[in-house]
Amino acid sequence: MIQDIAPRKFHIEYQNKQPAGYETALVYNGPLTLLRMDEDGVLTYPKTKDFDGTDAEFIYLFRIDDEEYYLVVIEPEEIPEILLEEGFRFEKDWTFRSAKPGDRAFAGVTGKQLSLWYSSHRYCGGCGAELVADEKERMMKCPRCGRTFYPVICPGVIVAVVHDGKLLMSKYAGREYKRFALIAGFNESGESIEDTVHREVMEETGLAVRNLHFYKSQPWPFSDTLLMGFFCELDGDKDQITLEEDELSMAGWYAPAEVPEDREHISLTSEMMTVFRENGGDFQRILDVLERK
Repeated sequence: MIQDIAPRKFHIEYQNKQPAGYETALVYNGPLTLLRMDEDGVLTYPKTKDFDGTDAEFIYLFRIDDEEYYLVVIEPEEIPEILLEEGFRFEKDWTFRSAKPGDRAFAGVTGKQLSLWYSSHRYCGGCGAELVADEKERMMKCPRCGRTFYPVICPGVIVAVVHDGKLLMSKYAGREYKRFALIAGFNESGESIEDTVHREVMEETGLAVRNLHFYKSQPWPFSDTLLMGFFCELDGDKDQITLEEDELSMAGWYAPAEVPEDREHISLTSEMMTVFRENGGDFQRILDVLERK
C-alpha cells in the first residue's frame, strides 16, 4: 500500500525548525504538487535552497529516514523560473498512484494533506482571530479565545462483503475514479466503526451483513482518511442489490476470476480484493489469512 515504504521509515514527529538548504521542498497550488517526473516515472522535488531570495515561508513537515521534508508556502507566480526551465510542473494527485520511488510518492500526497490543513486553518472558527502555530506540537491556536486546532483525520471503512464465493464490488457515481471498488464510507458522530460497516452497506446496497472481521488499516492522505478494512458475510440469502444511485453507478456480485488484479499496490481496497481472489472466494480461507496477520 502507499504507506508501505520499508525499509525506509516515516517520522511524523513535529519539530519547530527551519531548513538549512538541502532539504526536500514540497510546494502545492491547491490540490496540485510541484514536481518533475522522468520517462521512467521517477519523481523529483525541488530543494529548499531553490527558493533562496524569495518570500517563501518554510514549515517543517516530517522526515523519511534522514531526509527532511518542508512545506514551502509561496504564490505559484513566484516560483523561481529556473525550476520551470528544469521541468518542474504542478501535477494532479493521480501522479502519485504510479510514481517511483514509493517513499517520495507517499511524501508528496501526505505533504499535500498537511498543506491543505494549514491553508484552511489561518483564522479561528470561533472568534475569527488570526491563528498562530504552536512551538511544541503541530497545532494552530487562537491568541484571542484560546481554541486549538489539530490536523483532522476522518475515520472510514472499506468493506469486502462475501456471499456464496462471490465478492460485492461497485463503481462510484460522479467521480474521476472509474475502476471497481468495495463499499466504503465515513464514520459518523456517535457510531462505532462496526456500526459504520452495517450502515454503509445497507445505505449503498440495501444489504445486511454479519460476521465482521477486521483486516487492517491504512492512512489515505488523498482524502484525510484513516481507512479500516473489514471482511464480512451477507446476512441471510437475500442478495438482491438496491443501489444508492447518488453514491454508486453500479454494484454486483463477482467470482474470484472476475476480480481485477492489483497493478498499483497502493490501496487497501485493491489489497482486500487480492486476498479474496487469491483465496478463491472461500470465506474461511480468508479468515485464516487474517488470523496469521
